[in-house]
Amino acid sequence: MSKLQRNRLIAALPESVMLRLRPHMECVELPLGQVLYESGATLRHVYFPVTAIVSLLYVMENGASAEIAVVGNEGMVGVALFMGGETTTSRAIVQSAGLAYRLPGSIMKSEFVLGSELQHLLLRFTQALLTQMAQTAVCNRHHSIDQQLCRWLLLSLDRLPCDELVMTQELIANMLGVRREGVTEAAGKLQDAGLIQYSRGHIRVLDRPGLENRVCECYQVVRHEFDRLIPIPAD
Repeated sequence: MSKLQRNRLIAALPESVMLRLRPHMECVELPLGQVLYESGATLRHVYFPVTAIVSLLYVMENGASAEIAVVGNEGMVGVALFMGGETTTSRAIVQSAGLAYRLPGSIMKSEFVLGSELQHLLLRFTQALLTQMAQTAVCNRHHSIDQQLCRWLLLSLDRLPCDELVMTQELIANMLGVRREGVTEAAGKLQDAGLIQYSRGHIRVLDRPGLENRVCECYQVVRHEFDRLIPIPAD
């Protein structure tokens, strides 16, 4: 696996662990909107995103949804499998199309119980993921839609190799759990300020420092926790 096609967790694993995992890892395309698992479904695989981004959503009985976390090249999708639950109450859906490495759940569980470096990495990642979930709940309750949108854009950018996202306002509204009109207004403010350019489902970030000046503290809390717990691959 080249460095360009490495997820941070995979990149941090020693070669002894990779020798056991590599024959079972499959590089797969994750198209926009693909559902990796539904709420209550038994997980069969785990995914290590490389260029894709996956949103974890909670879906209400009436069909309304809100994003509780986002996973990209810093982590893994499917923590319930090795935590012993086998199922989860969230839905995992591809937010940004790209590549990921897929590993059978049985292989993941076998490696996890060995107590290898993979186990330690996954436990640290789970801690960081819980921090993101908690901070998302705080952000959605106490901060403006403008700030939530900035947080969402920056977290997405951190997990992409470029400064452009393909995402409609309707999908963003579903992720944030707000009305589409609120996203339209918030995106308009950011565009008027010269921070982003939005057209036909394409969002291009023009001024990242400007976004960082507008975002609430939630973004830095989440980013700091991931950087503290998950190794950053050397160039």
